[in-house]
Amino acid sequence: MSSSSVPQLLLTGEHEAADGTELSLREAFALLRPRLRPPFPLRSPSSPAEYHQLILALAYGALSDHPRAARAHLVHLHATVSDGYSLFTRTLLHLSLHSFPRLLPSARARLLSVTSELIGTAAVGVDRLVVSLLRWVHIGDFSPPNLWLAEQLLGVLTLRWSWLLEEPSVLTSALFLFLRLLSDHYRLAAGDGRMDSLKSAEVGFCVRALREQFHLCVAIGRDLVRLLQDLVSVPEFRRLWEDLLIRPSDISRLYRRSTPAEYLLMGITPEMETRMRFLLSQVKTGSRRRYLEWFAGKFLRRPEQEAAAVDLVRFVCCAHHPPNEVLRSDVVPRWMMVGWLLTACRKNYFAAGAKLALFYDWLFFDEVNDSIMNIEPAILLMVNSVPEYVELTQTLMEFLLLLVDHYDEGRRDLILQSVRKAFREVVRKGVVQSLDALSTCSLISPALRESFTRLIHGSNPAQAQAVD
Repeated sequence: MSSSSVPQLLLTGEHEAADGTELSLREAFALLRPRLRPPFPLRSPSSPAEYHQLILALAYGALSDHPRAARAHLVHLHATVSDGYSLFTRTLLHLSLHSFPRLLPSARARLLSVTSELIGTAAVGVDRLVVSLLRWVHIGDFSPPNLWLAEQLLGVLTLRWSWLLEEPSVLTSALFLFLRLLSDHYRLAAGDGRMDSLKSAEVGFCVRALREQFHLCVAIGRDLVRLLQDLVSVPEFRRLWEDLLIRPSDISRLYRRSTPAEYLLMGITPEMETRMRFLLSQVKTGSRRRYLEWFAGKFLRRPEQEAAAVDLVRFVCCAHHPPNEVLRSDVVPRWMMVGWLLTACRKNYFAAGAKLALFYDWLFFDEVNDSIMNIEPAILLMVNSVPEYVELTQTLMEFLLLLVDHYDEGRRDLILQSVRKAFREVVRKGVVQSLDALSTCSLISPALRESFTRLIHGSNPAQAQAVD
């Protein structure tokens, strides 16, 4: 059978190279296609290589063949599988991580349907597949395909709620994503039937998770508070927030818990992660402009895409910690990337969110449990922006002072002590030699310098000496 008659799986541009994974799947399907029609052979594959080839062929057919044949391929799979679906699931996971944007719409729909079926069979590795699919929902993207993907995944997870409770990492990853999406979706005016329906489903899922499984949700850590505060104008979340305020120990427990990097990855797609890690590990500072322009054109071009800058800042600070050889090289440093992301925020709302993302770990910093790498970009951005971009330095200093005073007025003393610990630690660890560039710079307004000095030193001269 000619491979030209094999159904298509991926969209391939005129000048794009063939996808290696699709080629191997396609070849397996073309080779075994005569054996994939009922009645299926009664014998199982006689060797691991034959089994491997058959699973690849069934994966391709399940995603690309016409509906009745695709269903038959899944029946064949269930009758043949001998490894807990591990190879089949790994194959779908690889397609999801590396090829999802190029999958034909029909193949995307099949992938989600097959994933739901794999959940029902307790397939090995299906948890990782679900998380990878969740990550392809773009923040700041209101296009029909993106809204469709959010709707479909929400439907799968709601249908498979009992399974979710057995996979708390998937539950909390989904909660992080849909809370983040809600803050975007609620900025749109009501009246769009599809969006209103999606928002209602997102609210239902998130509130159910938080009400029924809060003990699991705390695994998200302090960023859960940040996400919930973005939603206090939504009635269901306002009531939930009021209930949390009655139990202040819950909020304090979240503040003390640094958010694991895997949750912060939920705010950016696998493609964005790959490109950003490349920029921060391979691109030299002097060559950064054209790469940054490409990144902005791809991911931050439209005004609503600015929302993703918030998640990118959190990723850079808390999920990308380069090794020492990169830190000592002339590769684009993280602080410079954060500065560029801040300039990408033209709307005040997104700019404030990005600055909060930058300083968030400062507000609850504990030198025992928090990584200094999470707070390093902010101090280096403030110090290195003097004198050429002193306006940016002043803006960040003013924002940090506002956060200390107003972010959580009931815990102002805790936040003040945490910020002072952070300043002491960046000096002690040699991230900066001293804070003189901020506290004595004549280009910074005297009133701001005075407020900043009080912030870091307090009224105790011994504290000032310790910090400097």
